[in-house]
Amino acid sequence: MKIALDAKTREKTKKILNGVLTGLFVAFFVLCVFALIYSVAAKKNVDGTVRVFGREMRLVLSSSMEASEETDVSNYSIKDIPTGSIIFVQPVPEDAQAAAEWYAALQVGDVLTFRYVYVEQQTITHRIVQIAPNDEGGYTIVLEGDNKAVEGGSLQQTIDTSLEDSPNYVIGKVTGQSRFLGFLIRVITSVWGIICIVIVPCLAIIVLEVIHIVDVLSQKKKQEAQAEREKQEAEIAELKRQLAAVKAEQEKTPAAGEHSEGD
Repeated sequence: MKIALDAKTREKTKKILNGVLTGLFVAFFVLCVFALIYSVAAKKNVDGTVRVFGREMRLVLSSSMEASEETDVSNYSIKDIPTGSIIFVQPVPEDAQAAAEWYAALQVGDVLTFRYVYVEQQTITHRIVQIAPNDEGGYTIVLEGDNKAVEGGSLQQTIDTSLEDSPNYVIGKVTGQSRFLGFLIRVITSVWGIICIVIVPCLAIIVLEVIHIVDVLSQKKKQEAQAEREKQEAEIAELKRQLAAVKAEQEKTPAAGEHSEGD
């Protein structure tokens, strides 16, 4: 009974291990495909933007929004944004009425991604430090990076949303971020990352196949051993039957030289 229980436990453990390995492989494969799709799509756009389900995905390349002792962001939904993170940006609506409502909902502390001209036009992601409606319509938004320790970290950018043809304009509001996705994309798009995309899945497939083959061979060996035992037991049983038959025959036959009474 104990042997059977151990066998069941081992079989269950193998199934769990195979399931875990398969799940990890599938998850890794999906993430790799996602990162590759992102990389290819981002290269097609000038500012490396990918739009998914109405949100823009952008890779943060500067440290201006990293944590700083001089900036308290504890009360804001978007905290510090480390370099290399992926940010999810809700674009400004194209409809004028919807855009007006969108701007009206902005608050100090919100993080915006916008285009701004210094020497040349740049894409920047900074936090709103001031926002006020203009008399002629629209809003004047003052933005600044959280990290004052970096060069130019204390510089502020001012955007007047009422200026339709201005080179300084808001792209959208940051609604989330992922440092892990950013790291994954950077790794996968590197030379070693591309190698891993090919090698790791192949190794995973090989490992899974080896486990399957070993399991099949083990089961086959057990079945052959069981069949051999059953064959030997059958042969032993037949020999015992034959011996018993011979013994019974001998007991029925009188021994040589014995005579019946009266001869």
